[in-house]
Amino acid sequence: MPKKAVILLEGTKMGTGQLYVQAAKCLGLHPIVLSADPARYNYLATENTEAIRVDTDDLDALIRECSRLRETYDIVGITGFPVPGEAVYATVAKLCRHFGLPGPNPASIDQCCDKFNQRQLLAEAGVPVPAYRLAANATEVESAAAEIGLPVILKPAVGNGSTGVRLCRDAGELAEHTTYLLGGKYIWQTSPRILVEEFAQGPYFTADIMGNEVVAVGAATFGPPPHFVYDEYIYPASLTDDQRTRIVDVSLSCLRALDLNWGPTNIEFRWTERGPVVIEVNPRLAGSPDPQLIQLACGVDLVTEHIKLVVGDECDLRKRHSQTASARFLVPDRDGTLDWIDGADQAADVPGVAEVTWYIKPPRPVIRKGDSRDCIGHVIAASPNHQQTEVILQLAVDLIRWSITPFATHDE
Repeated sequence: MPKKAVILLEGTKMGTGQLYVQAAKCLGLHPIVLSADPARYNYLATENTEAIRVDTDDLDALIRECSRLRETYDIVGITGFPVPGEAVYATVAKLCRHFGLPGPNPASIDQCCDKFNQRQLLAEAGVPVPAYRLAANATEVESAAAEIGLPVILKPAVGNGSTGVRLCRDAGELAEHTTYLLGGKYIWQTSPRILVEEFAQGPYFTADIMGNEVVAVGAATFGPPPHFVYDEYIYPASLTDDQRTRIVDVSLSCLRALDLNWGPTNIEFRWTERGPVVIEVNPRLAGSPDPQLIQLACGVDLVTEHIKLVVGDECDLRKRHSQTASARFLVPDRDGTLDWIDGADQAADVPGVAEVTWYIKPPRPVIRKGDSRDCIGHVIAASPNHQQTEVILQLAVDLIRWSITPFATHDE
């Protein structure tokens, strides 16, 4: 009898791939990772995981590879890792449809990938979103910003991880970022299309959903503007009953408007003067460390439950306990060469610390880009309450040190 296998499309550098592999094994499945460059991912060797090199942007090549694997294995499911996200997940949806396996609706995922299209669908359904315009050149950007009123957010219409996203507070910043996006420095996934958005000001929240159930609502803070680099994530968010009800109601409205009724969804909000305003709907599971935080906070392992859905099983979203879990991101304050890291083991030994993870290893050049790629690691802690978790996190982070030698200047 052939071994039951689940195919995983690699698309993350933040550690979620390893979580999926481990979860698949715990469910008695044989994980097979398809990647354009398996050598990039250390966990494949650590987990002794079968990996195959294939162009994950080429749907026909993936279909051929999956068909070949079906000759040896009983392929019971196909999915992809959440980050960089939608492009991988859209491909996953098409593969599932081709092979008759459980999965999301490809059309629903595709229409979410384009933020302008997503904005239109949400606005038409009456979902609160920031004011927005689409621009293809500097003149249109300037005109859109004048209509909306500064400050505005400029972002590529397709993309994720806050790449190319910037808060523009005045005409100078608007012109500077427009030049960056259209002047050849930014690498576009599609033809250049810029979303010009009202800056929805207020606390940031995120809803994590499986199917039609909001499993958890978290909160996050960011580093200094004009960029949006995460500083800290916390689950559950400190919300009143009314705030949580309104976030859940708007979340479910998003699912209906975008026809997302299968599998994981992650929705980002700002709580403004008019309540929760939708910043973005991600038709996928949020990347690491969100799944770890949710599991620590309420006992629901969204990665495992996602795989259950992928292979046609029922998922179990019952909460098993209640804690406060938080992640502090480690972000360098300068460009240069990361020479060494110290104190990670001591930080991991602090009672209440669940994880200390590094995304890069020294020696390594560090060039900040003003997006999620600036984070070089994170520390996760959990305890019975918010205050205690914050104390634990700070104790752990204070033990960690690193050295960055600035790059030599031209004169030097």
